[in-house]
Amino acid sequence: VYLHNVKRMSANTEMSYKRDLAKLKGFLEEQGIQGIEKVTPTTLNSYILYLEKKQFAAATISRNIASMKAFFHYLWKEGKVEGDLTEMLKPPKIVRRPPEILTMEEVVRLLEQPGGNSPKEMRDKAMLELLYATGIRVTELISLKEVDVNLPMGYIICRDSNKERTIPFGGKAKEALVRYLEQSRQALSSGKGTNVLFTNCSGKPMSRQGFWKIIKN
Repeated sequence: VYLHNVKRMSANTEMSYKRDLAKLKGFLEEQGIQGIEKVTPTTLNSYILYLEKKQFAAATISRNIASMKAFFHYLWKEGKVEGDLTEMLKPPKIVRRPPEILTMEEVVRLLEQPGGNSPKEMRDKAMLELLYATGIRVTELISLKEVDVNLPMGYIICRDSNKERTIPFGGKAKEALVRYLEQSRQALSSGKGTNVLFTNCSGKPMSRQGFWKIIKN
């Protein structure tokens, strides 16, 4: 109730916190600690070390610490414990790996992959060529409507938060788009009359997961 009504947390976050606290409860019971009043800052630090020894990811440990902080801060506010036992707990540093960048040869191979004549292959080719030519994000690519493409002038319009960006594309992207629109799109859209530029094989708007599946394949 505290998480939902006071902290305004989502149902997913509430469930995550409950799982984290259930895990902490199991650890405390294994240590023979019965009752919240017997928990100390040292106990909680020992639990963090336990998670690290179990090789939990830094992000998972950070979320566990957030769960404990929310719980013990609530207990402190309610007068159930003396002081905030989690005040000195520090989340581990999360090392973010730099994104892997494709070499020019890998980009060329990727663009050459969908080279067939099926509707799906023509769509995939158009998507990859347009993505490469414009540098737009995947979410922007799959959000494009037919009206956002100006083939004669060679540009697309990306719309985001009431803003518009006009982005030009070159000859290869134009060639792939023309081929897709003239020979493939109608077959894929299954006559559903959608205005989305790129659809999946069921005629529905392409999803991020669907696009990344194309890349993996």
